[in-house]
Amino acid sequence: MTRDLTSGNPLKVILLFALPLVLGNLFQQFYSLADTIIVGRFVGVNALAAVGSTSSINYMIIGFVTGLCNGFAIPIAQYFGAREPANMRRYVANATWLCLIGALLLTVVTVLLTRPILELMQTPADIIDDAATYIGWIFGGIPFVFLYNMVACIMRALGDSRTPLIFLVITSALNVGLDLFFIIVFDAGVFGAAFATDLSQAISGIASLVYLIKKFDIIHLKTGEKDFNGAICGKLMAMGLPMGLQCSITAIGSIIMQWAVNVLGSTAVAAVTAAGKTSNLLSVPLESIGTAMATYAGQNLGAARLDRVRAGVNCALGISVVYAVGSLVFLHFFDVTIIDMFIDTGAEMEVVGLAQSYLFWNSLFFLPLGALIVWRYDIQGLGYSSIAMMAGVAEMIARTAVALVLVPWLGFFGASLSNPAAWIAACIFLLPAYNWTMRHLANRLHAGRLQMESPAAD
Repeated sequence: MTRDLTSGNPLKVILLFALPLVLGNLFQQFYSLADTIIVGRFVGVNALAAVGSTSSINYMIIGFVTGLCNGFAIPIAQYFGAREPANMRRYVANATWLCLIGALLLTVVTVLLTRPILELMQTPADIIDDAATYIGWIFGGIPFVFLYNMVACIMRALGDSRTPLIFLVITSALNVGLDLFFIIVFDAGVFGAAFATDLSQAISGIASLVYLIKKFDIIHLKTGEKDFNGAICGKLMAMGLPMGLQCSITAIGSIIMQWAVNVLGSTAVAAVTAAGKTSNLLSVPLESIGTAMATYAGQNLGAARLDRVRAGVNCALGISVVYAVGSLVFLHFFDVTIIDMFIDTGAEMEVVGLAQSYLFWNSLFFLPLGALIVWRYDIQGLGYSSIAMMAGVAEMIARTAVALVLVPWLGFFGASLSNPAAWIAACIFLLPAYNWTMRHLANRLHAGRLQMESPAAD
């Protein structure tokens, strides 16, 4: 079930590994989109705005969990690529200890602080109760988010990107069915949508864990390998925490941006929700290429193949250019069709017009989005998570500037420029950071080879 990414044509290897990730991430997006679509269609625009108003907080916390687990998987991929299974298993065991502790702490803190945060963001009074109900129950399911993401990241670190896809397909279908059941049959509103998500995530996490234990003999722990190890946990946190914080730091800018949009009223919130979900859906292939690059870079670094890392980055950038152009053309013809999934486009013309504007300006800048994703995930896969985190700082600063300056000046059009400004700011930082990282690693590997050869020279 494992896959070696250290040999073969880089373009072919990346595409074959990324394809299940694309499908899996599409289903994961659909997993979260189901709440938005069904709530917007069967509960109403205000309920849609309530769910949408929590998206930045949701991303800050759930994104932190996802980033943390992705970071924990990097040394696992590196030791797998280096053919050191004992060390790899020790990292798997200690990543599990950290996830258990993190799940407990994060669930308690987020559930308690949900409503105060929404009030601080000036969430409109007509949607704040539904917003607090929805996101509070979503945060109650954080342990299952940890469970699924850590198991999926371990599988991908070992080269298996297909199995997590299978579980996502099944549980996404389950989530849709439960959403419809709770909302239509029981008229449970936004609570029903949140509870359906929690239940689906629980089933996905437990099922994938059972599969991992039964099918991946390489991770079966031997005597002494499951013990808590402070040094290993320190390295895991050094990898995972910057990746988690990167998502959270980026989300801080999104939260400030959400505050600025909230001031514009619930119509603007609904438009950003519909357009933002569409934009996120279209960016899935780019994110999937990035995720593939993290594992690809980690395994090839473990095999001391920096030449393959650089070739892989060039291939991934080429894929991103083609996709960015294709997405822009696609949205030119089908933007309203996609928006119609979330709202009745015939009845909500004002919302549709605002959403179209937001989508156009986002899709126009998918090229820098693709570049930043490739560079950032490659840097993370090479073990420099702290450097990659700074790209999140650049995004946060850009979004904050737009929220404080452009939105008050230009209104909704200013809000449409938030993501493009953030993506460009991140690219300005990441390009020199990527070049520095590659040079630094090349020097380290060269010095290591010289050190190994020096005894023979004597």
